[in-house]
Amino acid sequence: MKYLVATEKSVDKAVEDFKLAIARQKFGVLHIHDLHATLNSKGIDFEPRVQVLEVCNPQQAARVLAEDMDMNMALPCRVSVYEKDGKTWIGMLNPSDMLGMLSDSEVLREVAEEVEAAIKAAIDESA
Repeated sequence: MKYLVATEKSVDKAVEDFKLAIARQKFGVLHIHDLHATLNSKGIDFEPRVQVLEVCNPQQAARVLAEDMDMNMALPCRVSVYEKDGKTWIGMLNPSDMLGMLSDSEVLREVAEEVEAAIKAAIDESA
């Protein structure tokens, strides 16, 4: 269900490297949620660095939405880069598992597998 890779890089360096790697896979980064900064700005003392990147390949998203508009709730894909146990981790929930729980569409399964392979390649490259 999860794909996780540890790296010796800092969170910031791993995020920057992932942004370059995911662009090579023809995905864009739509937004980055800095959970560390957000929680601290709300008065919560939260130390680990956590950045959640929303990524999307427009062609794949269009295929998903054309097959089942309700799947908009599963878009975009999210990749997390965070500190845990003295390491930086880069990970995601596997799109094939997630969409498989929501639909039995063969088209969606195919798209999810393609998206998953591309994001895993970017994670591996950026680690």
